[in-house]
Amino acid sequence: MIIECSPVGEVQLAEPFDFCGFKLVLKGTHAAKPSDLNGITLVDQDNALVPVDLVPPGCPKDNETWEAAYAKMVASARERGWIDDKVNAIRAHIERRF
Repeated sequence: MIIECSPVGEVQLAEPFDFCGFKLVLKGTHAAKPSDLNGITLVDQDNALVPVDLVPPGCPKDNETWEAAYAKMVASARERGWIDDKVNAIRAHIERRF
């Protein structure tokens, strides 16, 4: 699953059924000079916290199979210590595309 942030700050979900990978892709000006976007917090140059409840455009609506798989991914991330319980967010690797 890939969360993409466009150069104008729009957030969209790419590859919504890939629950094995999770990353934040910053495109254009956000790649060069990142800032907090739609509740996404940049921890450092390589990592961000993406709210668990953030459901960006591209997410299948009212799809019980997707929701169950997403919940399983979140549970797996929690077991690995990739969830920040204070802000209820998943740690995501950042990829920059200029």
